[in-house]
Amino acid sequence: MNLSQELLASMYRKMMKIRKFEQRVSELFAQGMVPGFVHLYIGEEATAVGVCENLKDTDYITSTHRGHGHLIAKGGELKYMMAELFGRKTGYCKGKGGSMHIADAKIGILGANGIVGAGLPISVGSGLSARMRGTDQVTVCFFGDGASNQGTFHEAMNMASIWRLPVIFVCENNLYGISMRQDRHQAIADISDRAQAYGFPGITVDGNDVLAVYEVAHEAVKRAREGAGPTLIECKTYRWRGHFEGDPTTYRAKEELEEWMAKDPIPRFARYLEENGYASRKELEEIERSVESEVQQAIDFAEKSDLPDEADAVTDVYSDLVEEGRAR
Repeated sequence: MNLSQELLASMYRKMMKIRKFEQRVSELFAQGMVPGFVHLYIGEEATAVGVCENLKDTDYITSTHRGHGHLIAKGGELKYMMAELFGRKTGYCKGKGGSMHIADAKIGILGANGIVGAGLPISVGSGLSARMRGTDQVTVCFFGDGASNQGTFHEAMNMASIWRLPVIFVCENNLYGISMRQDRHQAIADISDRAQAYGFPGITVDGNDVLAVYEVAHEAVKRAREGAGPTLIECKTYRWRGHFEGDPTTYRAKEELEEWMAKDPIPRFARYLEENGYASRKELEEIERSVESEVQQAIDFAEKSDLPDEADAVTDVYSDLVEEGRAR
């Protein structure tokens, strides 16, 4: 595919944003600055960026507990994300959602989700909405290899198939469902094979090659916009960190991690850009410095933001059961 220099630079910048954001979050979490749990996306940057660069602002994504990368790739602002992680009022969800529940419907982010496989039925609802409203919007549903064993996966695939919904299912196969390796929780090597049972395309791609991911996603998005229905894309990738920060990762070999780190998607893409004359080493280093500054500004914004007031505990809470003026 002939991609513009502007698009390629945007892809590199977003991958770098994800990496630098996650690295700083890891540091801040270790310092006790970030409450709750965090599940980092380091090593998987090419998948989120390769997919989301095909989307419009009006398109939708559903995300996972490991969602920071998806949100940044879809256009989420770092300062509001960081403030949310810090539990501050200026965060995307006023500090009440934290790492696993960031959402911004204005730019199509329907929410990260702490429940494994929960984004799958949401994506079907989003796709059905677009179909009923007669728009050309598509929905991308990100999920992991472990989620592909959930009932919600099969229900979502089936409904999207029979209604020919504009949904692209993106399985980020990072080889582990928490601590269980894929070859222990599935009898198949390629999760994309499961699409065959539902009558739509299933494709496996190198999830650490941003250009390969972009090309496959481009065709899937085009197909969905034209009314041809869903696609399942399986991106083979790897998370460098544990399932969550603090996970001892005793279940995987050091040699396996080193092998995947050698396939780091960012320097791999940087080499492509340099060797093909799209960017110089100096230009790429400037992007990195610019991103580091942006991440630091996001941290400063979060630190200076106020914590929620006690009264905020009962705001943004809804109930349809009201008796004698009291919600229950």
